[in-house]
Formats: sequence, structure tokens, C-alpha cells
Amino acid sequence: MAKLDDNNAAKGGEQAKQECDSPAVARRISSTPIQVRVTATLFDAPSDEERIDKKPPLIRLVRKLVTSSVGFWMRVSGKIMRRLGWFPSVEPYIGYGTDNYARLICRTVLAPKAGHHSVLKRGIYAMLVVPAVRIRVSLSIDGVPVESAQVGDSSVYDKPDASFNSGAEYCVSDCSGYLDLITERSLNVGEHKVSYKVDNREPVDASMFVISEKSTLGIISDVDDTIMVTQAPSPLRAAYNLLIMNPEHRHAVKGMNHFFNKIRDFVPNAPFFYLSTSPWNVEASIRHFILREGFPSGPLLLRDLDPRPKTFVPTGPQHKLEFAQQLMDDFPGMRFVLIGDDGQKDPATYASIIKKFPNRVLAVGIRQLKVNSTMTDFRRAMSKDFGVTLASSRIASVGDGNFVNAKGAAGTFEGVPFFAAPDGESLKDIMIPFIMDAV
Repeated sequence: MAKLDDNNAAKGGEQAKQECDSPAVARRISSTPIQVRVTATLFDAPSDEERIDKKPPLIRLVRKLVTSSVGFWMRVSGKIMRRLGWFPSVEPYIGYGTDNYARLICRTVLAPKAGHHSVLKRGIYAMLVVPAVRIRVSLSIDGVPVESAQVGDSSVYDKPDASFNSGAEYCVSDCSGYLDLITERSLNVGEHKVSYKVDNREPVDASMFVISEKSTLGIISDVDDTIMVTQAPSPLRAAYNLLIMNPEHRHAVKGMNHFFNKIRDFVPNAPFFYLSTSPWNVEASIRHFILREGFPSGPLLLRDLDPRPKTFVPTGPQHKLEFAQQLMDDFPGMRFVLIGDDGQKDPATYASIIKKFPNRVLAVGIRQLKVNSTMTDFRRAMSKDFGVTLASSRIASVGDGNFVNAKGAAGTFEGVPFFAAPDGESLKDIMIPFIMDAV
């Protein structure tokens, strides 16, 4: 995340306008008593192959129809819900920050008077949420008001819209109801409370985790079939579990919470990031699941399924690569343990992260979904299904020219050991000794 310091608020605002002429949206950020500054996030910067204007005419036409249809649905459903007496509410999401800044995310949606953001809903109801667009939101961190500035729609990369600019009292959600902003303020490391308030509603709160940039180890974990059983490789079962099943009936992968808490016991300041291709709509159910099953608390990094006009809907691997890059940039002194499963593309995605960020990944743990899978099966699948060839050597690089024998690993890729096991207890048994030696 690139930051450009500017001690003059007016100059910062003008610079923001200049930055927004490029494909990547520049976001003005401020926080009492910090003046307006400029930052750009990588999520708004499409690569050449992702840009819609680089696609064939047929693809451009189809994507235009989809984005137009989504926009039409939001306008029509919004009018219907308002006539039924629904009005704007806030659904807050768990954010995270560093020693110097914090990323806050929420969404304004239409809800009945008695509606409440923390009530668990079946996935089908969460997916049909109706966004409330262009809504003023007041924010505070630990009771201190946040001074914010609206910069236009991040979803379409447009210039700041003066008609929606705000003062220090509020900020404005975008055309999909999302508010994704950066505030610069020095905060103590640990959990903080962010409060969101819209007119005619009581404030709603969400946690924000401030993580020290001096932390040396972080955990990035997938959610579906890694810590929570969803059976994602089976589309019908996954759809049932996501959309129909009562969220209270979802099961945790055996032993995974014990594994994570063992890491937390040994490295108390290690942050846990839960990275999933699930949409933000089901954030509440995943958050409740993590709390109920006793996993270490941490920010959730989910996917926006609303079509991006410039990049359309990001794929699962693209989404994970984007957030991995963001975390690598946010915490340059941190190395990561990546946890996933072999039901989809996690092994290949994690190999791409290792190649793109040398010496930043300490180890990879993969939960094997097939019953009775062996280490030989995993090595074969890595080569055949994911295009990743593991070296037979178990000697892993742990930085500063040091090496550790990764006993129990299936092999190494670019010096990073890949561990594989069918459940959390087994992963704990083979990975904890390595992590202890490496750290």
C-alpha cells in the first residue's frame, strides 16, 4: 500500500484528484488530528490482461450486460424495499491495521426497523441483501471520531465526485454500498472497537486488530474446508452448506483449532488472517463460527462478488494473490505460514505466492480432503493437478542463511516445506516442531 505524505490538506486533495486520473483509484485518507493524505490500494489496479478494454468484443458485451443487470437489480430492489419501510443499516466487517494506519470496511444495506447486523442468517438470505447506496456513515475508533473523506466509487475507478464529498462528520458509501477506507492514526497493538453510525439507527460495533509491523510471523489461513467443513469440491454440497444450512450447524475441521492455538501459544504475537473466497455477505456467519469454535481471533479477508466494471469478478486465486500481496506490503518484516486444502487451487496459489515473494513464506500446510490419502498421493497430486514439483529435500530455508530440517514434510518448493495431513491434529504434530525450530 503506497503512501504519499502531504502536510497541506488542500494540496493533498488536489493530489488525490490527479491520482484518480489513473486506473488505480487514489483514496484520500484522514483521521483526527491527521490532515488529508493520499494512498492507493492494489485492489483497484487491474493488470493489462484483466482490463475490460483489453477483452474481445463478445466478452466486453457479456460483462457489460452482467454489470448493467446487477445495477438495475440494486436500483429496483432498493426502491421496493424503501416502499416497504426498510431503511439504511450498517453491516460492519472486521478490519486490521498496522502501527501507523488502519483499514476499515463496512457495507450499508437496507433492513427493516427491527433488523440487526449481528443476527445470523442462512446464506441464501445473506446473499440477497439489498445495498443502500450513497449513505452517510459516521465512524469512531475507541470512541474517538474519525475524520473521513469520500473519493468517489472505488468499484468504477472514477474521479472524486464533489457532490458526495464529506466533512469531518461522516463519509459516504459507494454505488454498491461499500465503504472501504484507510485512516492514519497511531494505535496501540491489539484489538480495538470501531463504531459505525447511520441516521435513524443505533451505532453498531466491530473489532479491528492492530498488528505490530515488528511481528516476525503471521498465519494466513483459508476458511472453506481448511478450518470449516463446506465440501467445496462438490458444487451441490457446497451450495447447500453455504446457502441453506443453518450456520449454527457448521462443523470445524477436526483438530484445526487446537493446531492454531498451539501456534498462538508458542508465538503469542503472531496474527491470524482468515482469507476466503466466500463473499462478504456471509462474513457474520464465518465470524461467529471462528468465535464459537475457539479459533484465534483475526481479520477476515473475503471476496466482493459484485462485478467490477474494469476487472469483473475476481477469481479465487486472484483474490488470494491480491490480499497476500497486500499483507506482504503491509508487514515487510513478517514471514508467513500459509494454511489451505487440496480441494481446489490452494497449493498452486501458494506456490505462486512463494515465487512472487521470495523468503517471505516460512511453510505451507495443506489439509488433504480425500480419506486415507498418503504423502505419496500428495506429491503426485502436486505435480499432476497443480503443476508444482516438490523437491525431495526436506532442508528448508528459514532466513538469514539458516536452514532447518523439515521432518515430516512432503518436500520443498523454492526452499519452502509443504506439509500435508488429513486433519488439524496431524498437521499440528508435523508442523509445530518445524515452526518451533524455525522461529
